[in-house]
Amino acid sequence: GGCMSQNKQILNYLLKGKKLTPIDALEKFGCFRLSARILDLRKEGYDIITENITKQGKTFAQYSMEGK
Repeated sequence: GGCMSQNKQILNYLLKGKKLTPIDALEKFGCFRLSARILDLRKEGYDIITENITKQGKTFAQYSMEGK
């Protein structure tokens, strides 16, 4: 557990070109505060894109990285 390992898991996931939502992060990594982890990664210099997605009346962030 811990923030550092979550950051690494999240980063690896995004680097594969996949998109990640808070619900995904909770299910896959046990991460309750995806936005905080994304902030950490941005501080490290990673360019992560936020899109707001609305499904069934609920709006949530979906994070992705540009294919390098």
